[in-house]
Amino acid sequence: MFIVGFAPNDVMGELLYQGKVKQVWSTDDPNVLEFRYTDQISVYDQIIPSLIPRKGESLNRTTCHWFDLVSDEGVCETHLIEMNAPDRCLARRFEVIKEPGAIPRDMENVFVPLEVICRHHLSGSGWRRYAKGEVGAEEFGFEPGTEIEAGCKLPRPYLEVSTKFEAFDRLLDREEALQISNLTEQEFDSLLDTVLRIDAIIEREAGKRGLIHVDGKKEFALGEGRRPVLVDSFGTLDEDRWWDAETYSKGQIVSLSKEFVREHYIDIGHHEALYDARERGIEEPPIPALPQEMVDRTAQLYASMYERLTGAEF
Repeated sequence: MFIVGFAPNDVMGELLYQGKVKQVWSTDDPNVLEFRYTDQISVYDQIIPSLIPRKGESLNRTTCHWFDLVSDEGVCETHLIEMNAPDRCLARRFEVIKEPGAIPRDMENVFVPLEVICRHHLSGSGWRRYAKGEVGAEEFGFEPGTEIEAGCKLPRPYLEVSTKFEAFDRLLDREEALQISNLTEQEFDSLLDTVLRIDAIIEREAGKRGLIHVDGKKEFALGEGRRPVLVDSFGTLDEDRWWDAETYSKGQIVSLSKEFVREHYIDIGHHEALYDARERGIEEPPIPALPQEMVDRTAQLYASMYERLTGAEF
């Protein structure tokens, strides 16, 4: 039996990376890392000063579920070795080179400094760009001049690529993505194709349980032979958006991800103040803690969504 927050035969190591919600530790094997998922929660690149009970466990167990499916169906290699505790897993280690364009073309076992976003419905920043008139409907696969609504199903999956090692995520066109990663055209297209195959699995499994997979992000390394290796986390409430299929069919969007947490900070004005500060280059306002009711609601969501996404008991 596992105790949350403690791994049997606990891996002693050095903290290598402290993310917003995840820690990466070294192990006694130089080729193996330990990922530890915390109960912290973040939005808009800020860590909220509120802990969500068992959130880390939900994230870890959910992403390990998806990694197993991707491996079992032979889509691509993954970094996962094993889940060694409810909130921890052991993973293959890859070299990280942060300088844009510095990865040699013949290098293997190296992290790809890009995030690939796949959208199936128009929501979030994609919708905001359209609503502001920054892009037209044709950008998302519709006929030019088509009037589209928030939450609409896209004619086909829409892929975007963003930066990984800049202060804030920034969308890239194909040319700049290739420059930053130094991937070949074929390698880049292989990553995009792999994302589509992974998302086909997610949509299939989520659909069985009355869920709509709205969008999500993936990260990769290049393994032996520079083949794609799926890394980090995916298919969770932190990386992806989910809606309830039954209510969506009736014309109502019920968000089943931390989107409602983002919306809370929009409603109280923090989002506007934060992005105004960033645009003006002044000190960012600290993000307020969540009310207890929101903490409880969020914890319940992460627990219930683990069960809906995986079909297993939390």
